[in-house]
Amino acid sequence: MPLNDPEAPASGPDDTPSALFRTRVDERGQERAGETDDVVAEEMPVAMVYNGISHAVMMATPSDLEDFAVGFSLTESILHTPDELYDLSVQRSPAGATVDMTIASERLFALKAQRRNMAGRTGCGLCGTESLDHAIRAIPRIDAPPALSDDAVQTAVRDLKQHQPLQAETGATHAAAWCDLDGAILAVREDVGRHNALDKLVGHWLRQGRSFERGFALISSRGSFEMVQKSAMVGIGGLVAVSAPTGLAIREARKANMTLIGFARPGRHVIYHCGQTSTTDAKQESPT
Repeated sequence: MPLNDPEAPASGPDDTPSALFRTRVDERGQERAGETDDVVAEEMPVAMVYNGISHAVMMATPSDLEDFAVGFSLTESILHTPDELYDLSVQRSPAGATVDMTIASERLFALKAQRRNMAGRTGCGLCGTESLDHAIRAIPRIDAPPALSDDAVQTAVRDLKQHQPLQAETGATHAAAWCDLDGAILAVREDVGRHNALDKLVGHWLRQGRSFERGFALISSRGSFEMVQKSAMVGIGGLVAVSAPTGLAIREARKANMTLIGFARPGRHVIYHCGQTSTTDAKQESPT
């Protein structure tokens, strides 16, 4: 494949922006030095527009944008169900992409009342939040979180890498996977942003009319409170992160009755909270 002009945007078939950008680099090192070809992950601004009102601009990998828009709308509680989205179209230009959505009028009224502008950078989940009241939303409770076996977690962790083609080529993207109770990976989405990867996975899965009742999500990032919140908003009862959680994430997982696992690596993982199928709340601990 010929290299892209460094001054031109990467593109795929039919001028669709590509998730990859190819360029020439000057590599330095003891083992190898000189000019060579390199492949890096692409990113671009993606505007979320609801009934003609621009609500958020996110930096994202320019692939699976329909999934991204639906997942973002649901995990941010703009929509409660996919049925409240009536129409969706993606407009692309050299400046970025605009996702135009038509949503139910009651959800639009709620969105206007929210007065939340989330324009921000990759990996920033709170940019533009207007007040502390908006920073941490009330989190729903998972009534029947799945029982996750150690074998299932380890199976998913072992197999995740082979489902990350963008990461394999670029070393710059996160992945979010949906796994069944045996640890088999059923769906994966990748993005330069960890929140975006999860949103894309959520949108993909729910657009097929499926639910998150039986299984767990595996993410290639830390288990931040935003990832816990986004998961709970769509009924994901088990979240497994490759890296560490935060204290706030653990407390939010307890509120949501969600199973939260961190440091999920081959041969090891740490259970920070195990969701309970009974109505008895797990013992709460104070932050130290």
